Amino acid sequence: MATKRRVNPAERKLGLLAAKPVTPVASEPAAKAPRSRKPSEKIEVKRIHRRDLNRVWDFLKLSFRDVNRATVEYQRPRSKQRFLEVYEEEGVEQLLFTVAGDIVAYAECTYEILGSDNWINPRYFEKRDMRPLFVDELAVHPDWNGRGVGSFALEQLQHLARVRGLTHLVLEVAENNENALGWYRKRGFRKLDAAIFLAQTVDSEPELLPPRELPPPRPVNGEGDA
Repeated sequence: MATKRRVNPAERKLGLLAAKPVTPVASEPAAKAPRSRKPSEKIEVKRIHRRDLNRVWDFLKLSFRDVNRATVEYQRPRSKQRFLEVYEEEGVEQLLFTVAGDIVAYAECTYEILGSDNWINPRYFEKRDMRPLFVDELAVHPDWNGRGVGSFALEQLQHLARVRGLTHLVLEVAENNENALGWYRKRGFRKLDAAIFLAQTVDSEPELLPPRELPPPRPVNGEGDA
């Protein structure tokens, strides 16, 4: 089904990245686990359900906590109310990744650019014959970093793009989120454009004057100079 691009300028990130054209991912033969190794954990993906909303919101707050503290713009919906509204919007794909029932990753994407408040220029992609899948959120639980969770989530998004006949993944990352930028670049993402926040230091003065020493009291009975 056709879906719409939900974009809010107040929630815009600083960098815009696009993946290389989506190509099938070759499957590798699974290595046989040693007998002494514990049974492997299985990651599963499903579409979000209303009953998942509260715990997904808690998951997002945890996943983006450190990033949000260091960036000008929020890297997730800025309020729970907005997050709940996203669930009600038609055409937003929300995917939940779990291991033994625990949330380990979350992805949110759309297929089209629509909306009067949209700041992305669709002609940029049209002129370059790009048919993007727009990734609005991709979050991995910090305790599961380095376990292949993010790679599996990205592979799922690539799969959605392939079955829809799309050619690229496009997502936004804050330029000072170096860990995320490095992770995406290792996987073939390249920078398309950037909205940079600039700041200039201005010499400022306090509204209230600083303390000032007063002259000594005048002599009494006309003694001394006036």
